[in-house]
Amino acid sequence: MLDIEISSKLGKQLNFIIEIDRVKSILRKAKLFHEDRLENDAEHSWTICMMALILHEHADFAVNIDKVIKMLLVHDIIEIDTGDIFLYDVERLSITSEVEAVAAERIFGLLEDEQKRDLMALWTEFEQKETPEAKFAAAIDRLEPVLQNYLDEGGTWKANGITYEMVLEANQDIKNGSKEIWEFVIKLCDSAVKAGYLERG
Repeated sequence: MLDIEISSKLGKQLNFIIEIDRVKSILRKAKLFHEDRLENDAEHSWTICMMALILHEHADFAVNIDKVIKMLLVHDIIEIDTGDIFLYDVERLSITSEVEAVAAERIFGLLEDEQKRDLMALWTEFEQKETPEAKFAAAIDRLEPVLQNYLDEGGTWKANGITYEMVLEANQDIKNGSKEIWEFVIKLCDSAVKAGYLERG
């Protein structure tokens, strides 16, 4: 953190930015599309923001794309404190809400009240997945790792014993945001089964 004299608001904003740079060190479970290494949270956030920008015409409803991108930029910041939470780890997923709320309070709390409220509101809206923007953002967030696993010939799926049925069950957020993209995901998973990348349960 900065320890030089600086105005209160600017100092808090810069310290927040320095703190959230830690997302570059949070490794996810899936590999990059074109490299044989795990993706980090910052790379994930950039990719899904671009995906949302390019694919938002496929949402089932009109969305404010600026708001979607803001949600996608902030949604994983809490993983600085919680670490990456694997989608298929049912036991850990069941206890994450309180832990994530504490993380959000600490990290967004580095900002002054107005900006803290704005970012907390975006993060909370994404987590609740009730608005059109949150539903589409969640769909895009889920789509990227499906594509990654397919391109990696089932890498994370195989390593963790993930089945076709588990992938479809865990990724219902895609269906809730875009029926067209969901139909594509089903075809992709069917293709993954045929190719030996994914086993049926």
